[in-house]
Amino acid sequence: MNILVINCGSSSLKFQLINADNEKLIAKGLCERIGIEGSRISYTPDGGEKEEKEAPMGSHTDAIRLVLDALTNEKTGVVKSLGEIGAVGHRIVHGGEKFAESTLIDSEVLAAIEACNDLAPLHNPANLIGINACRELMPDTPMAAVFDTAFHQTMPDKAYMYGLPYEYYEKYKIRRYGFHGTSHSYVSKKAAEVLGRKYEDLKIIVCHLGNGASVSAVMNGKCVDTSMGLTPLEGLIMGTRSGDIDPAIIEFIAHKEGKSIDEIMTVLNKKSGVLGLSDNLSSDFRDLEAGYHEGSRRAVNTMETFAYRVAKYIGAYTAAMNGVDVICFTAGVGENSSFIRSMICNHYLGYLGVKLDEAANEKRGEDIAISTADSSTTVMVIPTNEELAIARETYRLVTG
Repeated sequence: MNILVINCGSSSLKFQLINADNEKLIAKGLCERIGIEGSRISYTPDGGEKEEKEAPMGSHTDAIRLVLDALTNEKTGVVKSLGEIGAVGHRIVHGGEKFAESTLIDSEVLAAIEACNDLAPLHNPANLIGINACRELMPDTPMAAVFDTAFHQTMPDKAYMYGLPYEYYEKYKIRRYGFHGTSHSYVSKKAAEVLGRKYEDLKIIVCHLGNGASVSAVMNGKCVDTSMGLTPLEGLIMGTRSGDIDPAIIEFIAHKEGKSIDEIMTVLNKKSGVLGLSDNLSSDFRDLEAGYHEGSRRAVNTMETFAYRVAKYIGAYTAAMNGVDVICFTAGVGENSSFIRSMICNHYLGYLGVKLDEAANEKRGEDIAISTADSSTTVMVIPTNEELAIARETYRLVTG
């Protein structure tokens, strides 16, 4: 069965077509600047060349139509008709407490996703637009919702509750939810598979490090804690997000700068993180790594602070699980920056008996252990594949 995986942002749409039977990628692409002048689509069939073209996209429905046209194109398409697409899997950022697992989409599910819009105002509305666009153009094709938050719904109360008046949880469901769930689930399971060990017997820490970054603790096959919270703003310092701060800073800056809550939240989400910490040097970790080696004081401070925060979360989750067997690095930075992995492991994880295999640490694109054979804790790099994880969940739901 061919599964179309859709990941909608506010002005973008990523897609992959995957053969769920052999898990082979058939085609992938990206629609950018939806609803904005200069919108374009890129499309790459497996084994073929990447195509890019500007195309008017006034809405996500227009974008979905272009995606389907590309997939069925007579010259470079990969399917003859939409009938060859067995199901569509949609990435949904926030499922609240309603969804502890993926589900097939119907009107009741759509209403429940919409009810979570307040919890993810930048993401869930765009996800819903993508679903409705697909349903309009492919009305007879089954569709599944795969939630970023679902994997973390196994956290115990002590891990997800905040020290706030309980009434706010009762009235507004204010609690830690966590994100990047499909990535944390895929990577932790893949690590066990690569090691040839039972998933349910391991204590695994997954470090999903990219422009958005989070850490999770997976104990005996279940997530028991994660660094992101009610929103993706909590936790690690990220590309442009502040991560953990003293909440009183919001009031302090508001008074000093005469800014509203909305303005302060824009600062915390879009002007902070490594971008703000480096005094606007860059939000791209590759630029900051280059600056570090060039001796830029701002880059050095920023990289050291980021690595320190990651190491602190690893330490916290080792304590939460009373030990750790495997530490996994994944996502754009975690997979590709041997420098950051080395900084974290060599500077901070000696107490866990971590010993890096420096030659293995330099490799890319492989599911690989980068710790030595005599390392007390196994350290791995596992390239994430959220689209494949979504396709697997969709296939499972559709085939029963």
